[in-house]
Amino acid sequence: MKFLAGEFDVAVVGAGHAGIEAGLAAARLGCKTGVFTINMDAVGNCPCNPSIGGTAKGHLVREIDALGGEMGKAADECFLQSRMLNRGKGPAVHSLRAQIDRRAYSTRMKHCLELQDNLELRQAEITDLVRSDDGAWLLTTRLEAQYKAKAVILATGTYLGGKIYVGDVSYESGPDGMFPSKYLPDALEKLGMSIRRFKTGTPARVLRSSIDFTDLEEQCGDDPVVPFSYDTTEPGENKVKCYVSWTNDNTKKVILDNISRSPMYSGKIEGVGPRYCPSIEDKIVRFSDKPRHQLFIEPCGLDTEEMYIQGMSSSLPEDVQLDFYHTIKGLEHCIVMRPAYAIEYFCADPIQMNSTLEFRDFPGLYGAGQFNGSSGYEEAAAQGLVAGINAALKIQNKEPMLLDRAGSYIGTLIDDLVTKGCNDPYRMMTSRSEYRLILRQDNADTRLTPTGRKVGLVTDERWEKFCRKQEKIQAELKRIRKTVLSPSEELNAILREKNTSEVKTGVHLIDLLKRPELDYETLTSVDVTRTETDRNVLEQVEIEIKYEGYIQRQLIIVEQVRRLESKRLPADIEYSKIDGLSLEAREKLGKVRPESIGQASRISGVSPADISVLVIYLSTLRHKPEDKV
Repeated sequence: MKFLAGEFDVAVVGAGHAGIEAGLAAARLGCKTGVFTINMDAVGNCPCNPSIGGTAKGHLVREIDALGGEMGKAADECFLQSRMLNRGKGPAVHSLRAQIDRRAYSTRMKHCLELQDNLELRQAEITDLVRSDDGAWLLTTRLEAQYKAKAVILATGTYLGGKIYVGDVSYESGPDGMFPSKYLPDALEKLGMSIRRFKTGTPARVLRSSIDFTDLEEQCGDDPVVPFSYDTTEPGENKVKCYVSWTNDNTKKVILDNISRSPMYSGKIEGVGPRYCPSIEDKIVRFSDKPRHQLFIEPCGLDTEEMYIQGMSSSLPEDVQLDFYHTIKGLEHCIVMRPAYAIEYFCADPIQMNSTLEFRDFPGLYGAGQFNGSSGYEEAAAQGLVAGINAALKIQNKEPMLLDRAGSYIGTLIDDLVTKGCNDPYRMMTSRSEYRLILRQDNADTRLTPTGRKVGLVTDERWEKFCRKQEKIQAELKRIRKTVLSPSEELNAILREKNTSEVKTGVHLIDLLKRPELDYETLTSVDVTRTETDRNVLEQVEIEIKYEGYIQRQLIIVEQVRRLESKRLPADIEYSKIDGLSLEAREKLGKVRPESIGQASRISGVSPADISVLVIYLSTLRHKPEDKV
């Protein structure tokens, strides 16, 4: 018999990376929050790669931290090895990645939820979700307990109707052998929500002692270690090494000889897989001209002997997996502790949501993470944070937090999802942003900490620290603009060594630092007035001055785009009745229901001519006389 077990302001379904950030944000903003998980031991689990960050994903973690989220702090506390990727390229694509202890990370996040004021963590499978007569939401568990909530955030990950595939074998399951969310998909379809099937996968885990590391390339961490969180002052040291190996012709032959046994190619898997993180059999087929594919062997933690084989996800049968793993250098005699598998699951079409991640047709219902069609821990956490903040703000009758493309990667991620949708699991990449030179990870705090402060997630201590850093940046910029270095043999020797032109007259320090061959470290011996030692301050100053011209040009474009974003579109526009719009534009605009002219301009199928029609239509609305009584 059903019974009312409790009431919440915000109920979060799922306690993965999206659910954690959503629950913490709502609770920290003063809402009574309930977080529900199918298995309490799976809170903050990393069922795929044991790492946080990576290309573009490191940007997301920094932005989450700048807004007051938790992922960066947890990653810093649980990291095993830290590396800055793409150092050989420009600062726009520098991305931090940390190998983490996945069990330590999960334990740390679970404890964080347990200690959080205004938050209750519950083990329960949500089986039904309905709207009550008073506009609130009723959630029912498998044990027939009911909870009432003003807002609900769905962060179900790959549990929603989860199904595992390994060759011909398939069975209902969540990741890592957990129970799936079996009944909730039916409830969502009854609501009228559009859901579909996606698919992702994970590689095998192998026993460390069965790997021959003799001829493998070592990957060591960076020294000094760069932390994710702006609060982390002493990140610690690298504790482990990672290793690189490659597939070969024998690997390719084993896979191609058995490709018909892959459920992906036999048609058993209906869900759409990730385009940018394909399985090894997909790589072999799609990139048949490549002689080999790189793979990374990474530890899963300090207290386990499991090693993760990054880049080798598969849904081939277990016997085939053993055969192709054994063709790889270092893995010739490896013992597979957990075979690779593919998992198929339900997710929502994100076009149904607005930029707050609230469903337009279901007020008070939000989506976050893989439920929205994205992939990746970092993308999930970013969406969870936004959904949690906006659910709390709506309950408190406050203005929502809206992040645009020009201000953050999080804004880019959400805009891509709710404007363009996704036909396969979405993955963030630096190439997705047209503003990546100003959306660097080094300045995430400058861009977003004021927003986090306004929302209420940035503490007084954090704000004071941020303000001090900004003051230091401005002071250093002022110093290098007025400091003049006289020509000297010492200075010119440095310039000759760096293959840049010598100076014959006094030169401003800022002009020297603008030269691509020079940096703060190179000029240390002649820069005698420098007292600033904070490497974060110096890094940001140096980037700002070296790329000043490019940054200014991009900022001009940003202002032009933001003028379009400020032209808001009423939610009740009937696009089918606007003369001049193409038939395709009417259909796409009616489906997406954009919130601004700027968002409308990014919808596939909406032409510049259609945008002109919308601008004129908006103008007529503003100048339309009110009906006389």
